[in-house]
Amino acid sequence: MSYLQAIIIGLFQGITELFPVSSLGHSVLIPEWFGWHNVVAAQSAEESFYLAFLVALHVATAVALLVFFRAEWKRIITGFLQTLRSRKIETVDQRMAWMLIIGSIPVGIVGLLFEHTLRTVFAKPTAAALFLMVNGLILFGGELFRRRAAVRALAAAHPQHGNLEPGRRIDSLTARDAMTVGSSQIAALFAGISRSGVTMVTGLARGLDHEDAAKFSFLLATPIILAAGLYKIPDLLGPNGDGIRGQAIVGAITAGLASYVAVKFLVRFFQTRTLTPFAIYCLVFGALSYLRFG
Repeated sequence: MSYLQAIIIGLFQGITELFPVSSLGHSVLIPEWFGWHNVVAAQSAEESFYLAFLVALHVATAVALLVFFRAEWKRIITGFLQTLRSRKIETVDQRMAWMLIIGSIPVGIVGLLFEHTLRTVFAKPTAAALFLMVNGLILFGGELFRRRAAVRALAAAHPQHGNLEPGRRIDSLTARDAMTVGSSQIAALFAGISRSGVTMVTGLARGLDHEDAAKFSFLLATPIILAAGLYKIPDLLGPNGDGIRGQAIVGAITAGLASYVAVKFLVRFFQTRTLTPFAIYCLVFGALSYLRFG
């Protein structure tokens, strides 16, 4: 892998990890569009330099999220430690800490058991293109579903004050809501399905507005992305990382900077906008990729 490839892949990884368009799908499709066939083949291999390279990018993305939401994470971690001492959940930050833990359990278990199998089977250009189109339909469906009377009733039961869009408060989410939103991340194990996309759609279905659905999605994704990256650090430090550690550092820096800019943009974007533009992009790019590689 060249340094130019590392920068390009890092840039796309940093953006697509947070945009609801699937970073895993793009990590397959973008190299294929550039004609980097050895990189694409390595994505679905049992062990490869590309997987070791992606470890660094995932860690960098998680670090960018931690830095951007550092004030929230400080309160959340403090709240978690307080609950361990008092054995009570009394504040908003304490509730958020346990909702993030509960929401992370399902995908953590399924990821450990099936991530390797799903990647080797489905992390291929044709499958990624098809799942990217499915992701577009999910985003469109989420925008339609949130208009249903039952969802509007949820939003009205615990209303936000000052937000431009009607929606329930994040602190009104229950443990069941957190489990539901967190479990939706399992779909993102398929290359082409976006983690942030499915969690946002599920958050909208539970009555959140776009801004809070995005924020909860980013907070929920941070420990999963970080844990997945740290879990696979031995791949980068071992034989699979030979010859690409310098590229991994450059790619990680690029991905981290891109992720920070992306989350800053999206937090503002979802104050007034919807998932529809991303749904259109997924359908168009997925269709073009399928026609090109199918």
